[in-house]
Amino acid sequence: MLFGSSPLYMLRLAMIYRTKGAKETKDLAKKILNKIDRPNPKKGLVVALEGELGAGKTTFVQGLARAFKIRTKLKSPTFSLIKHYEIPQSKNFKILYHIDCYRLKDHRDLAVLGVKDILASPENIILIEWSDRIRPILPKKLIKIHIDHISQNERKLSINFY
Repeated sequence: MLFGSSPLYMLRLAMIYRTKGAKETKDLAKKILNKIDRPNPKKGLVVALEGELGAGKTTFVQGLARAFKIRTKLKSPTFSLIKHYEIPQSKNFKILYHIDCYRLKDHRDLAVLGVKDILASPENIILIEWSDRIRPILPKKLIKIHIDHISQNERKLSINFY
């Protein structure tokens, strides 16, 4: 039998973009927001961001926040770990959570902060920088964005929908 019941490879929807500068990265985040379809309407939408230090993860989050009409200038919550912002105008989401896992050793460090409840609420969109550090607690259905440095101002964003 050529094709068995268990595939060797699963094809996933992936998009690759190149941006030149912070403004283009923020603009791309806005465009991506229009393409986002909630993979599981019974849970929060997780956007897992990965990339080197200074790659543009926070810049991407700032672009998404602006697309949601959040007026506060977002900064990475490296020391507080989690920040949340009310989304003033959205039919799908009420709260944007920004989580920075840079200082964490593993997912257990987030347990006391109520992350399971945050991930479970369908009215939340959760943007997680350094998400690879908490992979065991992330849902299987999420959006993963990996950002690579191409040059000082140019970035490559690989966006996968799981």
